[in-house]
Amino acid sequence: MSPSEQTPAAATTAPRSLAEALRSRDDASLARLLRARPDLLGPVPNDLTQLATRAGTRASVVRALDRLDRFTQQVAQALSVAPEPATYAALLGLLPGEEAERALPGAVATLREQALLWGGDDQLRLVRTARELLAPGPQHPSPTGLGPTVAEATAGISPTRLQEIVAAAGLASTHDPVSAVAALTELFTTPARMSALLDEAPAESIDVLSRLVWGPPYGQVTAQPAAHLRWLLDRGLLLPTAPGTVVLPREAALHLRGGRAHRELEPVAPEVREKAPHRPQVVDAAAAAQAYTALATVEELLKDWDEGGPAVLRAGGLSVRDLKRTAAALDTTEPQAAFWVELAYAAGLLASDGEADERYAATPAYDEWLERPPAERWTRLAAAWLAATRTAGVVGGRDSKDRALSALGPHLDRSAAPEVRHRVLTLLSDLPEGTAPDPESVVARLTWERPSPAARDLRTRLARWTLSEAESLGLTGRGALSGHGRALLTVQDLTPAERAAATLKAEKLIAPLLPEPLDHLLLQADLTAVAPGPLERPLADALSVLADVESKGGATVYRFTPGSVRRALDAGRTASDLHAFLTQHSRTPVPQPLTYLIDDVARRHGHLRIGAASAYVRCDDDALMGEILADRRAAPLRLRRLAPTVLAAQVDPGTLLEGLRSMGFAPAAETPEGDVLITRAHAHRTPPRTAPEPVPDGPPLPDGTLLDAAIRAIRAGDMAATTPRRTAPAHPGGGELPRTAAAETLATMQAAVLTGDTLWIGYVNAEGAASQRVIAPIRVEGGFVTAYDHTADEVRTYPLHRVTGVAELSEQ
Repeated sequence: MSPSEQTPAAATTAPRSLAEALRSRDDASLARLLRARPDLLGPVPNDLTQLATRAGTRASVVRALDRLDRFTQQVAQALSVAPEPATYAALLGLLPGEEAERALPGAVATLREQALLWGGDDQLRLVRTARELLAPGPQHPSPTGLGPTVAEATAGISPTRLQEIVAAAGLASTHDPVSAVAALTELFTTPARMSALLDEAPAESIDVLSRLVWGPPYGQVTAQPAAHLRWLLDRGLLLPTAPGTVVLPREAALHLRGGRAHRELEPVAPEVREKAPHRPQVVDAAAAAQAYTALATVEELLKDWDEGGPAVLRAGGLSVRDLKRTAAALDTTEPQAAFWVELAYAAGLLASDGEADERYAATPAYDEWLERPPAERWTRLAAAWLAATRTAGVVGGRDSKDRALSALGPHLDRSAAPEVRHRVLTLLSDLPEGTAPDPESVVARLTWERPSPAARDLRTRLARWTLSEAESLGLTGRGALSGHGRALLTVQDLTPAERAAATLKAEKLIAPLLPEPLDHLLLQADLTAVAPGPLERPLADALSVLADVESKGGATVYRFTPGSVRRALDAGRTASDLHAFLTQHSRTPVPQPLTYLIDDVARRHGHLRIGAASAYVRCDDDALMGEILADRRAAPLRLRRLAPTVLAAQVDPGTLLEGLRSMGFAPAAETPEGDVLITRAHAHRTPPRTAPEPVPDGPPLPDGTLLDAAIRAIRAGDMAATTPRRTAPAHPGGGELPRTAAAETLATMQAAVLTGDTLWIGYVNAEGAASQRVIAPIRVEGGFVTAYDHTADEVRTYPLHRVTGVAELSEQ
């Protein structure tokens, strides 16, 4: 297969610049370029010349190079050390091997498509900025390990010394330095002659060359080098670049390498290896079980913060102590607790309340979320995680300025996170259903796809976090991608309508796998109750007041204590209410010890009454009042008797209530009217909050509508700048605006309205920005011209006094 058949063929007339190469592309090719490099659209270029200029800027080229895969980068690096322009055959010689030969057309096509390479197969040219970035230099060594050419390395050598080198290499003397450099270059690039020269070299000299051949090509020499080094220096195989520093010329290194630009080529992406196969049904069931655990964990977290969560640090975020407390409450590790906290925040369920004493609390969206079916609640969490740039994995570390990174704090955004998550899960989706991957092979694949050192470390960590977090969230089960995870994965690249359909599909897949809430529990004789599965929300809420959670898992164990029963009585329930509640929901008979516990606590509950004086205690039993006064533990309460049945205290009612309870009494608070004060947990909510916006990784990807509009505008602007004019401007020059007198401008416009001709005009807007436009005048009146503007692809009205001049377009 010939090179021209392998790669996109050059145009009949070779382009002389990147702008000309872009001009020969069709709209589909331009759309692929703008989609691959969206930074070129900010703002939309006026024409293809401006697009080409912007595609060659340093920031844009660096970004484009960093996003190339390993082999495509190696191809660009090889082009940077090849003579310019390079032929396809020469490039293939720098990248030998059957696999490289098969992969090379695709890599060259990618470089062309992204406007990093232009020209036909006989004249391949890297964009100048890319060549400068990749070419070897003392300050930035080439990734190929090659050094400068003979011509570059001899730039500072005197003509006399050059003639000495030429003579020592066995070449005829020349009349000038240019021909001397050319003769030396020809020697190094002629295999037979170069081999003959090296055959004469001492073994120690060959050993020196072997150490430099794969880079770095620079070495140190003393003022009096050894004989084997002097042999190399005399023949130009080592050339001085600075005092005490020498370099192996590129042409000599390529000969020693056998013409290879790289020691090792990586033309094929590493495969994602299979670790363990499972039945898809087993994977889906395991993932669904973990998804339910994720829902329960988020609910438990926000319920724990229902009355107001931890305080917000002055610099933002949770303190280390609060994160530890949260981890203990959730019975998990601190990194996992940080993940759940950040997930709730990303989903818009958690935020700071914004008050003077700022604290974290659930948002109003949390109450709406709770009312949704479990499958819908899960898809909202999973979709929020896929799109979030906030990364819980960095919590506990330090940023570039040595600031501690705390959960819910600033500086947690990593813009590459959504792309890495999506890519990792896509690699999992490419495996057979139910197959778990080898994590190291996933990391190796991502490293090949984005090998740039600046991104490699972060992307490696993000990949490992993704595998762990996807398992915690229930997108994967036993390491393999689940069916509902596979359905949700497609959401990122769809339109809103398609996204809603994909989300609904994921909900339908996971809904049958989630456990149905139960309306019953099992009471046991040891004052515990077992919930054999998830409970219906009203039952779970009531039971959480009446009993304390003792252990969690597949089945939750609750324990009844005097304190928990008193909590239910304080909330307004009576003993008969509690007996009826347990009888209704227990599948086993209510144990007698539990009945006795409820009756005993209820009998003593409210016998003492506490109100506000500062505080007082009243009781119809004056003997009980005397017992309290006689108890030494009551000394901190500073009680005194006002009447046989009333004691006054010098502490607030809350302190008095807790103090008497710690002494073993069961007092109840009362209102100023003398009724029992019913205490219920106050659900603290923030004002309405929106979920945090992801921090984009560069400009957003343009959609189809924007691409079509941008390409039309660029084409129209290019036509305005390049179409031949029938009448020349007053000041000739390709980039200048046409200049005509006001009367001539008006007359030409009016004539074009009658004939339907298209005109080229110069226009200066209100901000003073000048531009060229192609218009078809429709109407001229009142000092304005209304015309169809081909540049903007719409009808516009322009003040005539802002038109600098007009010219008719050639009929071609």
